[in-house]
Amino acid sequence: MNSTDHRTEPAVREIVLGDVTVTRVVEYYGTVHMSPGAFFPDASEDLWRRHEDWLAPDFLDAAANECRSAIQTWVLRSEGRTILVDTGVGNHKERPYSPVWSRLDTDFLGDLARAGVRPEDVDLVINTHLHVDHVGWNTRLDGREWVPTFPNATYLVPRADFEFWNPANGYRPMLGRGNQNVFEDSVAPVHAAGQIRLWEDDYRIDAGLRLEAAPGHTPGSSVLALRSGGDRALFVGDLLHTALQFVEPDTNSCFCEDPVRSRATRRRLLARAADDNALVIPAHLGGHGGAEVTRSGDSFAVTAWAPFTRI
Repeated sequence: MNSTDHRTEPAVREIVLGDVTVTRVVEYYGTVHMSPGAFFPDASEDLWRRHEDWLAPDFLDAAANECRSAIQTWVLRSEGRTILVDTGVGNHKERPYSPVWSRLDTDFLGDLARAGVRPEDVDLVINTHLHVDHVGWNTRLDGREWVPTFPNATYLVPRADFEFWNPANGYRPMLGRGNQNVFEDSVAPVHAAGQIRLWEDDYRIDAGLRLEAAPGHTPGSSVLALRSGGDRALFVGDLLHTALQFVEPDTNSCFCEDPVRSRATRRRLLARAADDNALVIPAHLGGHGGAEVTRSGDSFAVTAWAPFTRI
């Protein structure tokens, strides 16, 4: 597949963690048309070169000097419920300041169906935060109206992000206009339908799943912690955008609202993952989708990739 192509075949992979089944559904995998220097201004060109042998090709297109990224949804089946973690970009959305995500027309719902999930089957939708590439399939176009894609679901949204990204509140985000239209077409219609539950600090979903505040990337950035049987996992959203951040945890993306807090939160969660032998599953990692880490001096090292099939 050319690095600029959209997925045209289903990309569904499944693993079991304790009593929880985790399925990977990929909406997009390829370049996001940003150089490493633009995407991660904290990391020097020399740093990328030093790690190129293992970052390419899954996370770095070295020839084109562009980062590679996945837009994906994690489907969790736990205690009889179907749960989606993040909902990607969505179709037919107007994104004038994020042209790579504008007016997409993917078969995401078809891929979700091939994973055994119909929209009406979804019980919970988790938005780890409210950036453009995490909330798109919250809604779908019905005629000229945006309606909730998952009619029977409760959407769990961090209150801090709901307030920060609501245009009525007048905040000036680091992302500038990159999130334009997102609240209006992918969040507000779900709120109007009475399907959003706002939460703060932490939120217990069931015996094995808990949402935890992890601010920095955005004010309401959150992590889904899984503890089931002897297995542990952290679905960390955008606390890590690229595998380089496993070994260079002080590297932020250009989209972090609070860079200092983002670094501290990333280090805290990677240390927890190393100590608990937890699988770290970022939102956008290509390749195997996640990794186990161990402490390595003042940093961390990847000890094993997640058991998902490599995309």
